[in-house]
Order: sequence, then structure tokens, then C-alpha cells
Amino acid sequence: MKKIQALILTFLAFVLVACGNSGANTSADKPLLIGMEAGYPPYNWTQKDDSNDAVPIQGTNSFANGYDVQIARKIGEALGRKVEVVKTEWDGLVPALQAGKVDLIIAGMSPTAERAKVVDFTDAYYASQFVLVMRKDSSFASATKLTDFANAKVTGQLGTLHYDLLNQLVGATVEQAQKSFPVMRVALESGKIDAYISEVPEAQSATAANDQFIYIELPFEVADEDKLLAIGVKKGSDLTAQVNEALKAISQAERDKMMEEAIKNQPASE
Repeated sequence: MKKIQALILTFLAFVLVACGNSGANTSADKPLLIGMEAGYPPYNWTQKDDSNDAVPIQGTNSFANGYDVQIARKIGEALGRKVEVVKTEWDGLVPALQAGKVDLIIAGMSPTAERAKVVDFTDAYYASQFVLVMRKDSSFASATKLTDFANAKVTGQLGTLHYDLLNQLVGATVEQAQKSFPVMRVALESGKIDAYISEVPEAQSATAANDQFIYIELPFEVADEDKLLAIGVKKGSDLTAQVNEALKAISQAERDKMMEEAIKNQPASE
């Protein structure tokens, strides 16, 4: 009888341990899901292989890379989690975060007061400056003031502060907002628009990819919060504090180097 009782106890202990182990899958065992367009170089783009430390895009055979991706990799390393990108249209990023389809939005997003009503934001991971991208042969190429764009056809990305800033161009014709930067580059090259608004890194990316493009800096009036890029986190999530700790460990020199590498490594077709 004692032997039988001992066997039963041993069996029960085994079951309890097994059950405990099966329920021990913490967040560290799950990939860190990053929402981004994967179409906004040099911040993020899509490529065919995992070269230059690219990461997989969920549900595809493609990979994502760029400045945002490398920031995500640093965060993933700090949290002990592998990084996976969930390729998402810009206007679907916040809903994806709220629905739990992604853990973080790292997509060149500014922590505006309006967005902060529905999303928590980390500390900034980049500070940007707004510019206009145009063709070298444009009649607006020598412009220096916001009043130098009478009758210019300009546009920006849908659902972004970029597009709203175009109203500061006195006399310009603000065309319909476009859904992506590749689309705007094509429109600019074909002459459908005279310029599109962007940020310095994307403008550098565009001019590196097309030697017929230039960009000019203009004195847009922009709130300080709108010059910064931050990471979107679901309201109330512990990830906000964890990501902030990870960001603190990335020096400015490292960030500058990552952006230089992103501009250098971006696909020429983007």
C-alpha cells in the first residue's frame, strides 16, 4: 500500500510540474510584434531577404528593415524577445495596437496630443525636421519662404501631421493626401505634383534613390511634440516603462549610426 501511495504521489507531482511548465509561457517566449508600414524608407521598408539584420514580416516570406526596425531589434534584445513585423497600413496601426495584433507601433509616429488620447507613448527615439521634396528642375527649387509656393501642387501622407502643415504654404494647391511615400515619389517623378512634404531622413532617402530629386528646408511652424518620433504602446501597458529603459541604453551616437546605415542600405526601388 505504501508503495502504491508513493507512486500516486510521484505521479501527481509529475502532473503538477508538467501543468506548471505548460502555463509558464510568459511574454518573453512570444515574439515582440511591431506594427509599421514597411514602406517608409529610411525608417522602414520591405526586402526579400534578411540581409543587414532585417527581421521577418508576419505571414510572408519577406523581411523588414530600416531605422525603425533596428530600434525594434535593440528593444527586443533588451526584453529578451525576438522581433517580428506586422506590416500594416498607416491608418490601421492604432486599431491594430488597440486590438492586440501588435505590441508596439514603431513607424515614424509623432506623439501628438490627439493620438495620446488612445495610445500611450514612450520617450522619443528620434527628432525630425520637415522639408519639401521636389525635382531639381522645379520652378520652386529656389524657394526659401512659405510664401514662395503660389499655385504649387503639393501633397503629403494621409492621416499625418505632414499633410496638415501644407496649409502653411501660402497660395499652394493642396492635392489629395496619398497613402504612402513610394506613391508620392512616383507622382513627383511623373510631374503630377510639384512637391511633397517629408522629414529629412526620408528626403535624404528619396534623393539618394533618385538623382533628379532635391529637398529644401522651410520654416514650418511645428509644435515641439510634433518634431519628435515615439513608440506607440497600448494604454496602461507595462511595456511603456520597459521600452523606455531599453531606449535609455541606446546612445545618440548609436542612433545616428543606425540612421546612416538605414539611408545607405535602403532598396533603390523604394
